[in-house]
Amino acid sequence: MNQKEILEKLESEVSSIQKIGELNDFKVKYMGKKGIISELNSKIREIPNEEKKAYGEKVNELKNKFNELFETKKNELEMALLNEKLKNETIDISLPSTRIPMGNPNILEKIIEEVEELLMSMGYDVVDGPEIEEDRFNFELLNIPKGHPARDAQDTFYLKDEEILLRSQTSPVQARTMLEKKGLEPIRMICPGKTYRRDDDDATHSHQFMQIEGLLVDKDISLSDLKGTFDIIAKHLFGSSTETRLRPSYYQFTEPSVELDISCFKCKGSGCALCKNTGWITVAGAGMVHPNVLRNCGYDPSIWSGFAFGFGAERLAMLKYGISDIRTFYLTDLRVNKGFDRIEVQND
Repeated sequence: MNQKEILEKLESEVSSIQKIGELNDFKVKYMGKKGIISELNSKIREIPNEEKKAYGEKVNELKNKFNELFETKKNELEMALLNEKLKNETIDISLPSTRIPMGNPNILEKIIEEVEELLMSMGYDVVDGPEIEEDRFNFELLNIPKGHPARDAQDTFYLKDEEILLRSQTSPVQARTMLEKKGLEPIRMICPGKTYRRDDDDATHSHQFMQIEGLLVDKDISLSDLKGTFDIIAKHLFGSSTETRLRPSYYQFTEPSVELDISCFKCKGSGCALCKNTGWITVAGAGMVHPNVLRNCGYDPSIWSGFAFGFGAERLAMLKYGISDIRTFYLTDLRVNKGFDRIEVQND
C-alpha cells in the first residue's frame, strides 16, 4: 500500500468514526506498536541509504496527517458529548438553591481581636513571644523563686533540666519587653497567646489555653488606673450597665494583688447559677507590678510603677457566649458552632 492509498484510507476511515472508543481503535490500527504507520517507520532500516531521506519524509508526512485527522476528530467527538450532556443536564435556575453550611469566625480569635482592638485604641501595643520559654523569663524574673509551688512539675511542662519549658503564662513576654526597654521608657502592652499547664481535659479545663495579659508601666500609676482600665474592658465586653469590683488576692508577681469581678449580666446581681448566687463573676487576676519584678527587669521601683492583668480568653468567651464546655472551642462540627457569630450580650 503506497502513501497515497494510506492517506485516502485514513481520511475515509476517520470520517466514519462516531464514538471515542472507535477513535482509539483507529489510533491503535495506524500508530500502535504494530500499526500500519509504525510498521512503515520500522522498515526504514531496510531502505538503501540514498533512499532513506525521501522515505522518511513520506512516513513523517503520514504521521502528521494522522495526528491532524485524529485531533480534529477527537475535538469534534468531545464537543458533541459535551453538548449532549448540557442538553440532558440542564439546570432549572428557578428551583430553590441548596444552602451550603459555612463556618463562623473562631470564637477565641474573635474575643482576642475584640480585646486587642479596644486596648490598641487606648494606646497599647500587641506583643508576641516564644511559647518554648526559659525558666528565667517564665519564673525567676517574675519573682517566683526556686521551690515555689508554681514550679511543680505537675503544673508545668518542662522540656530540659527544668530550665526549658512550655510557658505556663504569657507573663514572660512582659519580662522580655521590660528588659528591652532597659528601664527607660513607659510601657503599654498586651500579649495574647497560647499557654500550657499540666491539667486534666474536662468541661472547664484544658492543658493548653489562651491568655490575654496586659502590662502598663509608667510614673505615678496607681490601683485606680487598673480599676478604670478594667471598667472600660468589662463594659465593652459585657454591656454598659456592667459593674466592676476589685477583691484582695495574692500573686507572686504583683503587690497588692486583686481579683477582677463583674456584676452578673444574667441575673443583674440578684443571684443565679452562673454567679453561684453571689451576684458577681470573677473574670481575671491582676495587681500592681511587684517592686521585685520591676527591679529584676531593669526598672527602678522608686521611680516607676505599673499594673498587670491576665484574662483567660476561654473564660471570657464562655461567659460572653454562654458556652458550658471548654472543648467546644476545638470542635469542627458546624452544628455545634452554629450561631456563635450572632450571639452577643445585650448592651444596655
